[in-house]
Amino acid sequence: MNDKGTLIYYKDAGLVSEVFNDTILDHLKGKMAIGHVRYAPDVKDDYRENVQPIVVKYKAGQLALAYNGTLVNAESLRKEMEEKGAIFQANNDAELIASLISRHRITSENIEEALVKILNDIKGSFAFVILTPHKLIGVRDPLGIKPLCIGMMDSAHILASESCALDAIGAKYTRQVNPGEIIVIDENGMRSIQTGTTGKSRFCIFEFVYFARHDSFINGVSVYEARLEAGRRLAMEHPVDADLVIGVPDSGLIAALGFSRQSGIPYGTGLIKNRYVGRTFIKPGQGKREIAVKIKFNAIRSEIEGKRIIMVDDSIVRGTTTKMIVQMLRNAGAKEVHIRISSPPYKFPCYYGIYTPSTDQLVASSFSKEEIKNLIGADSLEYLSLEGIKKTPIGLEGDLCSACFDGQYPIEPYFGEEI
Repeated sequence: MNDKGTLIYYKDAGLVSEVFNDTILDHLKGKMAIGHVRYAPDVKDDYRENVQPIVVKYKAGQLALAYNGTLVNAESLRKEMEEKGAIFQANNDAELIASLISRHRITSENIEEALVKILNDIKGSFAFVILTPHKLIGVRDPLGIKPLCIGMMDSAHILASESCALDAIGAKYTRQVNPGEIIVIDENGMRSIQTGTTGKSRFCIFEFVYFARHDSFINGVSVYEARLEAGRRLAMEHPVDADLVIGVPDSGLIAALGFSRQSGIPYGTGLIKNRYVGRTFIKPGQGKREIAVKIKFNAIRSEIEGKRIIMVDDSIVRGTTTKMIVQMLRNAGAKEVHIRISSPPYKFPCYYGIYTPSTDQLVASSFSKEEIKNLIGADSLEYLSLEGIKKTPIGLEGDLCSACFDGQYPIEPYFGEEI
């Protein structure tokens, strides 16, 4: 929070409702502010020094930085800077970028000029916001892999990863931040610095599949409509005779509705989700993921018993969740369980911010479709084709990164130690 040129902050690990209360919020006053929420992909990321925003003091003053993404050259940059005397307290990319800003500000007239230089140093996917005593700045990577949008509320400018955040506060969506664009907001209003890009935009396709919220618009596309279209195409590609279509809450529900509408098979609620358990495939450790699945879902016997079920989900990453849900449906009396996945097989690690760090943790990399079907205990298993998924974001501005499905990485990934 920027309080008359002084940055004050409060942060900690945990859910927003656990970290903040009215007393803390009453002390955070000012005209500009940034915030950050993100799952911890590894246990060490729960350490308080890794919690964002990162707040630093340096020669040119003070800044806070909140970041989303992964730098593929972070390790080499960190090593280079440490050899020149840089000291790091955390192990995240946000602190590394803040340190780069400090280094480039020595020879730059202002922070914007330093950021232009930094975009030539860092490689990977990123969208980040910076708060200084006098400015709010947003930056998006040159390929636009990660989302960042602009909104307005009265005369105030807002930056957010997704448009649903704007809806929540009654703000109006203005536009997406362009790939390679720097947005500067200060007392004079908002201005744009468009840096050079390395090619066509390559937005992350998995945002439409899983990560983004249903009610968001990203790169000109409704996430809801994209998932509905994925379900419709899935029904066209892989029909099956059954009594009921259900979705896995939450990201599989809209695709299941699309499948039902296209196939004419009734749509129902077969699974109930515990709203107080987070996303399971990104839990650190297989044991924790299995426990989370058991707590997270429960089948509705009265809806399932004696029926041939089509269960639609957005993806199969490790297979843990799908296998346990199939067994839940069997235990609830399902006569048949047919699995339909509204994306292609997830075969390749993501090096751009999704926690799937190694091929051996991706079930589709090690097993055939038939083997996965037997592993999860389903009567049939089918995936939406790569051609089909690429057609689901109707009206998309730019191209997509689908490396997790086809291995075609838009930026050369790092193949040293696991990211």
